Amino acid sequence: MRDNKTGSWGVHEPFYVMLNEYRIADLVITAHARSRYEGRGQSDGQPGKDAAYWLWQCLKQKRVRAYSPAEPEMYVVDNDLVMAARIVEIPDESDLYGNPLYKLIVVSFLGKMSENIDLRDLKTYYARQQNSRRVTLMQSGRKRR
Repeated sequence: MRDNKTGSWGVHEPFYVMLNEYRIADLVITAHARSRYEGRGQSDGQPGKDAAYWLWQCLKQKRVRAYSPAEPEMYVVDNDLVMAARIVEIPDESDLYGNPLYKLIVVSFLGKMSENIDLRDLKTYYARQQNSRRVTLMQSGRKRR
């Protein structure tokens, strides 16, 4: 997802985007995240192939921010869409000044806070998810007996 197009010769535009203290030079969206993006992220019918382009534009426009300091791998897009992502250093790559470059790997899109109020407090959200899985497992265990 690098776009280092320049208008004239000899002009170097940065090919990274700053996210917190990281210089993001590449973006990877997993297959799981792509399917979640199609199902929960964008309800306007935007296909999953455009997810990487859309997220790269959001990064360039500084519309992505950290969810909270307590949750370092959670990010919010447009103050609504919550995503889980991991930042990994790209080996043997640096900018012109020798600073390391990073890759943003989007693991999953959890959903929109405007549609799911539980996403405003992630501890409650995860507790509810675990409880619903536990109840489902207990019910399927009862059916087998």
